[in-house]
Amino acid sequence: MNAHRHAAEDAATEPRLLGPSEIRDLAQLLDVTPTKKLGQNFVHDANTVRRIVQTAGVQAGETVLEIGPGLGSLTLGLLESGASVIAVEIDKRLAAQLPHTAAIMQPGTVLTVVTDDAMRVTELPGAPERLVANLPYNVSVPVLLHLLEHFDSLQSGIVMVQAEVGYRLAAEPGSKVYGAPSVKAAWYGDWRTAGQVSRMVFWPVPNVDSVLVGFERADAPGTEAERVATFALVDAAFQQRRKMLRQSLGTALGGGSAQATTVLETAGVDPQARGEQLTVADFLRIARAV
Repeated sequence: MNAHRHAAEDAATEPRLLGPSEIRDLAQLLDVTPTKKLGQNFVHDANTVRRIVQTAGVQAGETVLEIGPGLGSLTLGLLESGASVIAVEIDKRLAAQLPHTAAIMQPGTVLTVVTDDAMRVTELPGAPERLVANLPYNVSVPVLLHLLEHFDSLQSGIVMVQAEVGYRLAAEPGSKVYGAPSVKAAWYGDWRTAGQVSRMVFWPVPNVDSVLVGFERADAPGTEAERVATFALVDAAFQQRRKMLRQSLGTALGGGSAQATTVLETAGVDPQARGEQLTVADFLRIARAV
């Protein structure tokens, strides 16, 4: 009898995560229908949540930033690890419910909810060292770049994104999927893919595949003004990615093909190269040569 009572007590006090039935109950309670506009797909598999937290290397006592916590699946996994969590949620209903869910499922943990758009946040109530998030697929790259630009405290992270976007973020120069996001992400550090995620762990089931992408921040290669100039050149080069740089950068460098050729040669970059062949350091050299 005692053994049964202890087992019941352990089950009552053991931290819990959300499963499929809890996710649906919460959504019904809040009258939330996941929308494609907000890119909402809620994770309902505890093993996947724990795998993300483990892959991210989350340590007890750290402060972790989560974007778009939704119903709280990943939030609870982060709290279970002993980390403090700052969660930024744009949906007021979800933001209001999250502390209640955490209090029931992960009592005694430290959660701060910021009700705001992640694309507009420039201050947080703390200095998170790590970013761990299931990012809304329609805005994942702009959100990532915004956070890295504004929060120097973020030193590493794991984000779940649409597979196509994830492979692009981690791509090397010369790869077919290398693009403007690849170059801009590289300004902030080193990126890698860290495993695929099954569509079946989401509700609703998305019609795209997902991957985990990890980053480790490195020192910025240049100043903030140089970053802005470099990113403008990156945008110009990849807007016409099939053209040689002397053509695609003609307008951006302010004097057509001839001026672009001069600047590119000064920077030690082949004017006949294409944007997809250049590293972030190459683009920075062009910006400095202007």
